[in-house]
Amino acid sequence: MTAEQPEAPHDDTPPTRAGFGRVLVAVYGILALAATGRASYELATKFSDAPLAYLLSLLAAVVYILATVALWRGGAWRGVAWVSCSVELVGVLAVGIASLADADAFPASTVWSGFGSGYGYIPLVLPFVGLWWLWHTRPHAAEEGTSA
Repeated sequence: MTAEQPEAPHDDTPPTRAGFGRVLVAVYGILALAATGRASYELATKFSDAPLAYLLSLLAAVVYILATVALWRGGAWRGVAWVSCSVELVGVLAVGIASLADADAFPASTVWSGFGSGYGYIPLVLPFVGLWWLWHTRPHAAEEGTSA
């Protein structure tokens, strides 16, 4: 039997997967599975119907997978988590605006269409929460909070 290894032996960075981070990682993981399943099915069965929409769903799936892994791993993966959550935020805003502004360009919905309306707007809220959590668990965040 092996014990779980700490994120880094001398790292004073709070782990991104502790406390509320566990819920965040779980939500990202569920969304990663949902987006991957959706994109895989769409690409395999109806790619020619709406290639842009289905490729965007695949991009969303990859972003959610990266965010899930990076938030779970923490430590050196924090940079990947920052980038993943930021790309997710830009993606859901850009695709959300584009899908509302030009519905004809999106004959089929994506994970991020309508700002993630098909997923209860979780894709819109999640990157804000993820970025907040990364900020909250940044190095020395606890020290700054107690020195006021």
